[in-house]
Amino acid sequence: MTIDHDSVPRPGRPLSGQRRPATGLLDRPARSAPRSAPPERRHRRPARSRFALPVALAAVDAVALCTATGIANRVLDPAVRVEPLLGVAALLPLLLLLNLAGGLYRTRLTLSVLDELPALAVRAVVAAAFAVTLAGCLDGRWPDSGPATPGRLTVLLGTQLLLAVCGRALLYHLVRRIRRNRPSPVLVLGAGRLGRRVAAALTARGEYGMRPVGFVDPDPPLLSGDTDLPVLGGREVLEREVRRHRIHHVVATAGAADEAETAAALRDAARLGCQVWLVPALREYGSLATGRIPGGDQLWGFPCLRVGRPAMGRPGWAAKRALDVTAAGLGLIALAPVLALCALAVRFDTGPGVLFRQQRTGLDGRVFTVLKFRTLRPSNEHESATRWNIAQDHRMGTVGKLMRRSSLDELPQLWNVLRGDMSLVGPRPERPYFVMRFSQAYPEYADRHRVPVGLTGLAQVNGLRGDTSIEDRARFDNRYIESWSLWQDVKILCRTAALMLHPDGS
Repeated sequence: MTIDHDSVPRPGRPLSGQRRPATGLLDRPARSAPRSAPPERRHRRPARSRFALPVALAAVDAVALCTATGIANRVLDPAVRVEPLLGVAALLPLLLLLNLAGGLYRTRLTLSVLDELPALAVRAVVAAAFAVTLAGCLDGRWPDSGPATPGRLTVLLGTQLLLAVCGRALLYHLVRRIRRNRPSPVLVLGAGRLGRRVAAALTARGEYGMRPVGFVDPDPPLLSGDTDLPVLGGREVLEREVRRHRIHHVVATAGAADEAETAAALRDAARLGCQVWLVPALREYGSLATGRIPGGDQLWGFPCLRVGRPAMGRPGWAAKRALDVTAAGLGLIALAPVLALCALAVRFDTGPGVLFRQQRTGLDGRVFTVLKFRTLRPSNEHESATRWNIAQDHRMGTVGKLMRRSSLDELPQLWNVLRGDMSLVGPRPERPYFVMRFSQAYPEYADRHRVPVGLTGLAQVNGLRGDTSIEDRARFDNRYIESWSLWQDVKILCRTAALMLHPDGS
């Protein structure tokens, strides 16, 4: 259940900062802290350079398939009239989609055709098998659907794979030459021993196309060492250095004196549009180097992991907003009778002013006005803004208690969702006063505001509502942001609906 901040906590209850009532569709207050202004998002790697290699790889595969199809269609005696074998129209779209889903068009640090050969072969066979099956189901009505004899399929797949491998080998050779001649400046997060060794490897190995310009570390250890690169400062200099050197890549390493500050700088770098690579300290992560983990790569023997794009920069985010608008709009229409009955009940219970308005902190620390049905009248504005609400407050009537237990008081927030102030799923919004308090107490709390706040969230469906740990809530909220997917939102909404059938009145 959520906290209605138009009510007041029990007199004399201290504000502990460790456990707080939660706010939200499934919780009673959870308070966020004002977050410092996030790094601006104006710095972006030019799309031309970011997509050049993926587009070139897709073009190589397309040319290889077109050429292989032409060769396979002529393996029989030209005097024998035979319909062409499955052609580009049947195979190319599926093959490109399979390669894209398998990460074969992803920019990598270590370019190796042999590493990609098994994946290329498997996907070519799958695409051909699907196309042949589809042509058979259509009884020959599929264009370019001649007899797919074993010999012709072998020629098609073998030629396509050979041409794709040769094309990629040539392309990778050109890319390495370009990287050596035009290295991209890079920042290394963490000036510890591992960071210095990685910087030295990047300096010596031009095929990675990265030229370290310095370290970002708030408290660098005193090491003599493998590199003469300067320590530029802590997190506060990151944005300045990214713009100054036009940084497109950041390598984050374990072993910094302040790991929490380095993690925060890593998030800032991603928000600034940089591609971030994480080099772990444990050698047990060596499986990353072989690519067995999605996004895994290696840098001169150091396993590294590509850090995904920020949640709001991923392709599915537009679908999330579309889902918000559609669900909120339909919900307001479908629930109009319920909203009207709730308004009449509140008017009867607490008098004029059925809606309660309160300032909350949302995306990037911006303040907006949240709407709820009034369940209790605070003594004054200061009490509403700075005191916690208690569900069992003696001033709350029967209507207020019922609306809180059923979360009906949250329904007006659908208007906030429709306006774009909130989302259906996200970290629960908090009052600016508590955002400031919690941000000071918990370093990761402010990171919750990287995405729009929501009616419900991962913390709430895991029981972190009511009088629960703010630190745990912040951890779950950041986990939600870093692992965001549209399917995760759907799961949280389903779990929210299930929990609302068993309200606990918290």
